[in-house]
Amino acid sequence: MTIPVERTTHRNEFRKDMQSRHLIMLAIGGTIGTGLFLASGFTVSQAGPLGAVIAYFLGALMIYSVMTCLGELAVHMPQTGSFSYYATRFIGPATGYTVAWLYWLSWAVAIGSELLGAGVLLERWFPGVPVWAWAALLGGVITINNLVSVRAFAETEFWLSLVKVITVVVFIVVGALAVAGLAGDADPATTGFANFTREGWFPTGFGSIGLALLAVAFAFAGTEVIGIAAGETQDPQRNIPRALRATVARLVLFFIGTIVVICLLLPREQAGLSESPFVVVFSRTGIPYAADVMNFVIITALVSAANSGLYAAARMLWTLGDQGQLPKLFARLTRRGTPVNAILFSMLGGVAALMSSLWAAETVYMLLVSIAGFAIVAVWISIAVCQMLFRREYLRQGGRLDDLVYRARWYPWAPLIALASCLGACIGIAFDPEQRIALYVSLPFIALCYGCYYAPQLLRGWTGRRNAHSALRELS
Repeated sequence: MTIPVERTTHRNEFRKDMQSRHLIMLAIGGTIGTGLFLASGFTVSQAGPLGAVIAYFLGALMIYSVMTCLGELAVHMPQTGSFSYYATRFIGPATGYTVAWLYWLSWAVAIGSELLGAGVLLERWFPGVPVWAWAALLGGVITINNLVSVRAFAETEFWLSLVKVITVVVFIVVGALAVAGLAGDADPATTGFANFTREGWFPTGFGSIGLALLAVAFAFAGTEVIGIAAGETQDPQRNIPRALRATVARLVLFFIGTIVVICLLLPREQAGLSESPFVVVFSRTGIPYAADVMNFVIITALVSAANSGLYAAARMLWTLGDQGQLPKLFARLTRRGTPVNAILFSMLGGVAALMSSLWAAETVYMLLVSIAGFAIVAVWISIAVCQMLFRREYLRQGGRLDDLVYRARWYPWAPLIALASCLGACIGIAFDPEQRIALYVSLPFIALCYGCYYAPQLLRGWTGRRNAHSALRELS
């Protein structure tokens, strides 16, 4: 028996304008941003070279486990709401509501961090211009790009992401040449495997790997945008599996290769958030204007990541509006198929970036990364749980595994690995004073979401009981 692929039709239909190449570059574009270009330096300084490499390997295993679970769900049920829809169906409507807001929070905060990161890098050339001015300008550009049309957004993101892919590949190649002594004039005492042994294998302690996992999770965040875009994709049964395989393979190669090069060329004590490790490494290669070119490319990459983030955040608000959990104005689409109100509201993340730059760009940036990382990890947990519940329901209804167009690999180990690693990342930040504040913000936010969902129902129940008592008193 073949179980048909589920689809939901809406009065406001998104256009099916995305192709496989758009999906791949959209996911890569949303992923390769501040998490790789800036936060990678923080990971090296926090966990040490070997600890950072191990943390990124664990992050790669985590994201593969999550994405193979998402692939099974997205191919069988291609929905624009994606994880929110799955959580609503398989866990409960309150959890679906909370997941939607968590994902919106992760991207709204990420938009702010990407724009803030771009503003910080622009200070290299324009030290007299405030960071908030650049963030405002770039925020306006990505807002317009999202408002025009889905097709325009997809094409823009494709080419911006292609620039990032080329940049990362060039960085890995040039970095390998520098390590081999064929480019630049590196100091042997702080180059190569000397960085791994100079302060000991784990200079900040073995436990620092767990503390770095949340920053690594933030670096990989964005891959799951494929699930969000499933509802706007041509032939999702063919294009989603292809995009999943290609995206995960490329990201693992890019991220692991990049962090290895950084650890071989950049001493731990020189890594951090004040300057991109990409810029530092290229400055040491001796290539003319390499650092300036890399600075420009990274700024482009951050704008691209913010562009993808605005797309994803707006689709989550549209889902809440379409399901009646937010005012219907959030579910309105223009004639070109863009949720204009959801896009504009989601730019509040950009406003947060502007405000944060008025205080302390570097310290507030790490706070934004921690909050976004916690929120996205919580969403990944829901994906793993939904996949396990879906598989159980599917088999209970008589479905055959051979009939699934895409089947999660390593089942049941994949969802279990995803759950264990994601929970480990969430627990780990409780022991890190710099990231612990994410718990203080995110946990009350989750409680608030559940409260907001149940409050109207409790109010209606209380009002109904009061009216019933009043009616009984009148009868008596």
